[in-house]
Amino acid sequence: MSLLQVQQLSKSFGGVAALEDLSFALPAGQMLALIGPNGAGKSTCFNLINGQLRPDRGEVLLDGQSITGLDARRIWRRGVGRTFQVSAAFSSMTVLQSVQAALLSHHRRLWQLWRPADSQFRQEAMDLLDQVGMAAQAQRACAVLAYGDIKRVELAMALSNAPRLLLMDEPTAGMAAQERQALMALTRRLVNERGIAVLFTEHSMDVVFAHADRILVLARGQLVADGAPAAVRADARVRELYFGTGASFGGAA
Repeated sequence: MSLLQVQQLSKSFGGVAALEDLSFALPAGQMLALIGPNGAGKSTCFNLINGQLRPDRGEVLLDGQSITGLDARRIWRRGVGRTFQVSAAFSSMTVLQSVQAALLSHHRRLWQLWRPADSQFRQEAMDLLDQVGMAAQAQRACAVLAYGDIKRVELAMALSNAPRLLLMDEPTAGMAAQERQALMALTRRLVNERGIAVLFTEHSMDVVFAHADRILVLARGQLVADGAPAAVRADARVRELYFGTGASFGGAA
């Protein structure tokens, strides 16, 4: 059984279908890219899976159990982590404190924030920072970090609830080419080590074709392609969708 199952998921806004009868499955240990032009329905799909929106119809199953209609907090507690295109790290805190705050939430200790928080889950936070290559910068303020390092901190925060499924919304947006590849290589290592599933949206085609095991292509809320990178790259419908011609994919898009 696949870890994530999306079945005929649909959502409309003001009579306009943002997502229409979308179905796909994602097994543990796989990195699945969700791509498409602006307005294709990618963010709507993420928000429906993550509980920020309720579907008009359809169902989302996590490990065989329905999470359809649950709020984002309850879905997070079921083992779904998420990173955002706009970083969610706390700029007023240090790197270590940001991850500690995420751990306090996971362990339901936020009501104790008025107690000394620096001593709580310190080692667990350091272990997460070590996994993403940020342990040496634990005492630095998030506000002074390079953008690529901020994204690593956000990833450590997303791992604080030991997710089985990780949703990554434009994880490399605003990053240089070398930073993009490094972050996704790190994500691949975490997938292999933890056996988690990753669903990610991405505009940089170099990232998608270098790191995705499988690619879904949306257009106007509908699924138009689902397959291995080589098959999607060769799909004439996908080339037409992106370029309006039969041209092949190049580098970053």
